[in-house]
Amino acid sequence: MSTSNLLPIQVWGLGGPNPPRVAILLSELHLPYEITNIPFSQVKTPEYLAINPNGRLPAIRDPNNADLTLWESGAIIEYLIERYDTNHHLSFEPGTPEAYHAKQWLFFQATGQGPYYGQLGWFKLFHQEKVPSAVARYLAEVNRVTGVLDGWLAKQETGAGGPWLVGGKMSYADLAFVSWQAVVAHVTTKEEYDLDQYPHAKAWLEKMNKLESVSTLSRTPESPMASVTRYRGVLDDLLRSCEG
Repeated sequence: MSTSNLLPIQVWGLGGPNPPRVAILLSELHLPYEITNIPFSQVKTPEYLAINPNGRLPAIRDPNNADLTLWESGAIIEYLIERYDTNHHLSFEPGTPEAYHAKQWLFFQATGQGPYYGQLGWFKLFHQEKVPSAVARYLAEVNRVTGVLDGWLAKQETGAGGPWLVGGKMSYADLAFVSWQAVVAHVTTKEEYDLDQYPHAKAWLEKMNKLESVSTLSRTPESPMASVTRYRGVLDDLLRSCEG
């Protein structure tokens, strides 16, 4: 699909690890987009709740499709892929095993990676009461999920710059994992989470971090991928919004 005549897709949100997932995919699809970087303290305003009644980031509005509005990063990823990746640059022919496997990994990210990594950040940095058992549980999940990625990547072919999660090529499944996998290093010590123990996942993440779509966000001060200081700032903003 030609993107030269498309209007910019409106994206709400840059803070937190979920909004970068959308920005990365938009960049890889060469789609025009504009980001409104609103703080978490404003996601419960009537104006934003009219966009996303769940009051979370990100959300998008596509002026190229009757101003369709979507929220939930996983749903946004599926939409962008189905509508705009018609050449299957980052996806696979519908109905093929690879197409279903890509969805499988996207769902695993949404249910197995994001929630547990996020809870680790919360309990380590901002929960008012220290709960060592909660930290230990979520640290164990971070290491378990990374182990799943590492074990799977170890079995995949190395052609086409791989290994990759699905189909021997980089796909939206790989891109979906990057921001959370990068951010978790900001809230853990090497004793808690040592990526050197997962050599295949480490090599894969290093490869993903070199993508222009990813490295640009890593250099963006507003992005939680930039530094531990910025990630703490994002969570602090979220904490204040919850208290308000």
